Amino acid sequence: MEKALVVIKPDGMEKAVIGKVISEFEKGGLKVVGIKMLNADKKLVGRHYIADEKWLFSVGKSAKASDAKRGIVNNETEREIGMRIRSYLINELTRLPVIAIVLEGRDANKTARKIAGATEPKSADPNTIRGMLSTDTYKLADSEKRSIRNIVHVSDSPKSASREISVWFKPSELYKYKTVSRQSR
Repeated sequence: MEKALVVIKPDGMEKAVIGKVISEFEKGGLKVVGIKMLNADKKLVGRHYIADEKWLFSVGKSAKASDAKRGIVNNETEREIGMRIRSYLINELTRLPVIAIVLEGRDANKTARKIAGATEPKSADPNTIRGMLSTDTYKLADSEKRSIRNIVHVSDSPKSASREISVWFKPSELYKYKTVSRQSR
């Protein structure tokens, strides 16, 4: 079975929606096989958001395209934007405690991302976690020089999930058990 990493971010902690978030993933047929609450330090979060050139460029390119759609001219390079966003993400995930969760199920990453919704809450379907529980926008986040507050991080692929899970969890912290749900056995 495929695994996905979810991190309930500080804004999810502040809004006291931990149970609601976990419940949405479970209703979607995913099972929790690892969970912990922790104060993540910058070293751990820096390993999560690695300064990989491909990732930095991708994030920067995406942000630059988003800026262009809003009529904003950004003269930073994609890498510079990626580094700035990485810094914002590290600061956000170390601001308050977080809950790290490993979910398991068929197509766990795809399913978890669908349940979480679009990265920008204002663009998210209202029936998703981000659509229901957050109203943040890129514009507001940019004006406050921070990352977007969208309740959860969800790994974007099985490959990313495997790497991210190893940052947050030891193998001994992941559990095997059966559920009555057909999808997550």
